[in-house]
Amino acid sequence: MPFSITFHGAAGMVTGSKHVLELPDGRRLLLDCGMFQGEGPASDAMNRRLGFDPKGIDAVVLSHAHIDHSGLLPRLVAEGFRGPVFATPATQDLCAILLADSAYIQENDYRYDAKRAKKQGQAMTEIGPLYSAADVETAMLRFRPVPYDVPTEILPGVVLTFTDAGHILGSASVHLTVAGQGGARRIAFSGDVGRYVDRLLQDPRPFAEADLIICESTYGNRDHPEAGGSAQELLTHVQRVCVEQQGRLIIPAFSVGRTQEILYTLNHFFNAGQLPRVPVFVDSPLSINATTIYQKHSALLRPAIREELEADPDLFGFPGVEFVREARRSKELNSSKGPSITISASGMMDAGRIRHHLFHGLPDPKNAVLIVGFCAPGTFGERLLQRPRTVKMFGEVVPVRADILTMDSYSAHADRRELLRWLGCQDPARVKQLFLVHGTDHAREGLRDACVRHGFRKVSLPRMGERFEV
Repeated sequence: MPFSITFHGAAGMVTGSKHVLELPDGRRLLLDCGMFQGEGPASDAMNRRLGFDPKGIDAVVLSHAHIDHSGLLPRLVAEGFRGPVFATPATQDLCAILLADSAYIQENDYRYDAKRAKKQGQAMTEIGPLYSAADVETAMLRFRPVPYDVPTEILPGVVLTFTDAGHILGSASVHLTVAGQGGARRIAFSGDVGRYVDRLLQDPRPFAEADLIICESTYGNRDHPEAGGSAQELLTHVQRVCVEQQGRLIIPAFSVGRTQEILYTLNHFFNAGQLPRVPVFVDSPLSINATTIYQKHSALLRPAIREELEADPDLFGFPGVEFVREARRSKELNSSKGPSITISASGMMDAGRIRHHLFHGLPDPKNAVLIVGFCAPGTFGERLLQRPRTVKMFGEVVPVRADILTMDSYSAHADRRELLRWLGCQDPARVKQLFLVHGTDHAREGLRDACVRHGFRKVSLPRMGERFEV
């Protein structure tokens, strides 16, 4: 039987990462088990059809905890998967809170939709949430932690090594060595590659020569602005919106990664006496829990950050910041007067408390929305980036009078130059196949052209469901 790979997600899009490796002896490995996001009603249908039999998967290797990479693990288990899930210890801890939050949102949304349908005398068309909180608990029992840089046999003849991808806490690039009659095959999967910038996490690590590479391409056709001035740019936005305009600066931010980066920067300015005395609200229970996990796994941070921790044990909190857990308090923020900074999830603005802050904040020209991360096509965040005059939220037409600001330098995804740097540890002549995933077609085409110029000879852009013998 030939060795093959089939792409069941993140092929021509940036969510739903799922890639099935079928080994010559028939065993099957699943790289990531991510949820599709931002496709509107189509997302639910896509998430209900995995494209393969979960009972036929022998093991899962998970690159990191973001929902577009991990979000369907509970459904996979509910549909019959009984093998182990290999991930770094920090990824395991983050998945416990992220997947529980995902189940909570789904169950709440379903109850809300059912109540609305009953009120309108309509029948529910959905068949229930994708999974429940109980499914998450069952899925977490299948996790097996594997530290960075420790070769581990996960199946007979299959050795896994994780290297730090620098994307979020615990994020890993996956490296597999598969023994065979014709010699070992070496497979590398990037997961999501982080930035080579001086922030919280360490740089993405180089890796051993591979025969086959699966590489993300989120920003494959463009380069980020220089990151050196990102902190000062954030302070400038705070000064203009909160001090000069006396408005609210609303920052949609992913609970894992971006929120901690912003809090670290604000803490730095507070310690230096440069942060204006305005209240800062972190309105996301998930962000609060994730920040605790960052503190638990502080050994994964840059050495300079670990040194800072000796002088300031709490790099993410300072006088004036309030961590909001209760829904009642969250609602109070929207009726409070005066300037403030509100950091809330989700980063793409499709769900979570950020939706309510936008609903109340967008009509006021004194306010601003600062978008600091990638917003997938089809998401509310992507629509807001077009700076429309109005948006529809909660059944109402909302005028967009607040400024819509962006800071790409805070992105946690490598850009074109950084992806080429990550691939730069390889001899292109020895790489037999390079697959580009996790990007729009324009992004993948841009990175493909750059990779060809750098000597990679066989670069493929797989389509959804496409199978390759390698």
